[in-house]
Amino acid sequence: MVSTVAALLLANSFLHGHYEHLLHTELSIGIAGWELRHTLHHWINDGLMALFFMVVGLEIKREVIVGELSDPRAALMPIVAAIGGMVVPAFTFYVFNAGGAGAGGWGVPMATDIAFAVGVLVLLGSRVPKTVLTFLVGLAIVDDLGAVVVIALFYTEQIHANWLLLAVATLVLLIALNRFGFRRPMPYFIVGGVMWFAMLQSGVHATLAGVLTALTIPVKPRFDPRLFIDHMDELMQGLRSEQQRYDHSPLGRDYCIIHDDRSRALLQTLENGVHSVESPLQRLEHAMHMPVAFLVIPLFALANAGIPVELSILGETLTHPVALGVMAGLVVGKLLGIAGVTWLAVKLGIGTLPEGMTLRHLIGVGLIGGIGFTMSIFIAELGFAGQPEMLLMAKTGVLFASLIAGLGGYLWLRLTG
Repeated sequence: MVSTVAALLLANSFLHGHYEHLLHTELSIGIAGWELRHTLHHWINDGLMALFFMVVGLEIKREVIVGELSDPRAALMPIVAAIGGMVVPAFTFYVFNAGGAGAGGWGVPMATDIAFAVGVLVLLGSRVPKTVLTFLVGLAIVDDLGAVVVIALFYTEQIHANWLLLAVATLVLLIALNRFGFRRPMPYFIVGGVMWFAMLQSGVHATLAGVLTALTIPVKPRFDPRLFIDHMDELMQGLRSEQQRYDHSPLGRDYCIIHDDRSRALLQTLENGVHSVESPLQRLEHAMHMPVAFLVIPLFALANAGIPVELSILGETLTHPVALGVMAGLVVGKLLGIAGVTWLAVKLGIGTLPEGMTLRHLIGVGLIGGIGFTMSIFIAELGFAGQPEMLLMAKTGVLFASLIAGLGGYLWLRLTG
């Protein structure tokens, strides 16, 4: 949010020229005469955002294997809501832009920004049941997966087969690393980096390498947690024995047991065991969460949310089909797609809402689901590449719609609670 405000201030101040110049500054990396050169804006959108998509991939895999999407019956309604929340907004956008120059942006209003959406529910605290938050997270994860598929299938440039084959080969190698029991993240990052470069050259959007790499990260820990618990009991008993021995010594209770070689060895064994029993996927997801949340996403917002706010542009936003399609898709389409389709599925007996969740909560989730922001702006950059006017209208529509949807969802759940 701070980065978005900063980008808007920079784009509408005397620093606008410097802001644009910085984003279009070319940066390069090279080895032995070989060079890869792109603008700072390109490095952020195609490079750093691969890390964001990697976290998305880790979240998807975790949720499918052990999370909210692991139980088919519990996952059914979030999946239905997500599908409705993608199809209806895309159709709504197309209604405004059918046959026009902006028709290719139909994917923009399909996305939900999970961070902002969850943030709104967190602000509501105990006013909404925990099951509502669980439902929204499951919905958003499926929504992210849908966005990844849409980018791969519909927002891909001309395909270069040789580079794509290299990308496929690296994916096979990543799967082999998993099958042969490699647990450390570095080999996956190295091979994933090669995949990123191959995809960048192939025409398929390079950030998808982040998702594919994440899906190959091992879930199973090195040691069985049940055996670790038994072993931990033995280690703790050893530490207690050492402590009791020194409690009755002349040194008394003030003696620090880690000064003793045997106790230090027990603690080291315990530390190694904790590391080995933790899932590599969850450990990597935890390690990447902070850098992505507080560096990658803010930089993306700073580089992409700088929209000139002028009366002429604001007026055009209310009449331009792209902006109208995006706003209608995110605000109205998401509400009808998430709440309407889910409620219809309940009435048809396809599934049931989670315990404690009512139609009121479902409408609130439908509104909050209209916060597109990160993924919507990202798809807009792909869909309207080389079309600055269309891109400006799409971004403006995303910002306005996200504000309306977020505020509307918050007020609805707060006032009707």
